[in-house]
Amino acid sequence: MPASPRAVELIRAAAVAAADKLADELVAVDVSDQLVITDAFLLCSGTNDRQVAAIVDAVQEELLKHGAKPVRREGEREGRWVLLDYLDVIVHVQHAEERVYYALERLWRDCPLIELPEEARQGRSGVSAGS
Repeated sequence: MPASPRAVELIRAAAVAAADKLADELVAVDVSDQLVITDAFLLCSGTNDRQVAAIVDAVQEELLKHGAKPVRREGEREGRWVLLDYLDVIVHVQHAEERVYYALERLWRDCPLIELPEEARQGRSGVSAGS
């Protein structure tokens, strides 16, 4: 069963908010067939701790407008890999080095991608996520 419409809505809203803070390499993965704990992941990265924090703040603010509050946040103190768990979706904001090292895209490569809005696909890196 594919990700719920609510999960897709939240992923797309989070992606636009992250892109607004110049997040790199935004990728949305539908993990609903593989995991029972969530429907989708949003993966994105920042170039430094301050940018990671700005992306996290923007995502939280935007998803709050959609009536979603994170049930769990991890990694904010270190600022290298912040995980925001909204139950339906999990947002991973990683420092560029952690993104390369952990390569979550490779772990979930068999899962379908979720198409992101145009404004989220025009990131600094020029990567077109979900197309």
